[in-house]
Amino acid sequence: MNRTFIIIKPDGVRRGLIGEVLGRFEERGLKIVAAELRTIDTATAIDHYAEHDGKPFFDSLVSFITSGPALLAVLEGSADTWRTVRTMIGATNPADSAPGTIRGDLGLEMGENIIHGSDSADSAEREIGLFFPNL
Repeated sequence: MNRTFIIIKPDGVRRGLIGEVLGRFEERGLKIVAAELRTIDTATAIDHYAEHDGKPFFDSLVSFITSGPALLAVLEGSADTWRTVRTMIGATNPADSAPGTIRGDLGLEMGENIIHGSDSADSAEREIGLFFPNL
């Protein structure tokens, strides 16, 4: 089994979409092995988005992800779980996301696009370690 990491961002939590989003993953056969509702602190957000440090949108990323509770979760599947999850999530910009994807069906705008998912096996390992160090 391999694992990946997701965040249902503060906009998804505010809109009451936790059940809808997690349900899609469970329907696909993925197992939720860890989940926690938490407001991400600034230091952790900076670590999480370190690859974007110095980019014009970095401060707004950190500000948004720390703006309220988010649902952090680790999903487990049989192979390339991160790839399956990213396909289900859709393009970063909801306007570019296909119908049937989470962002395509539920996303409203680029800045508040409901969900983050690890973009590689290495990212999944790093992010799981950052948010669930005892897992």
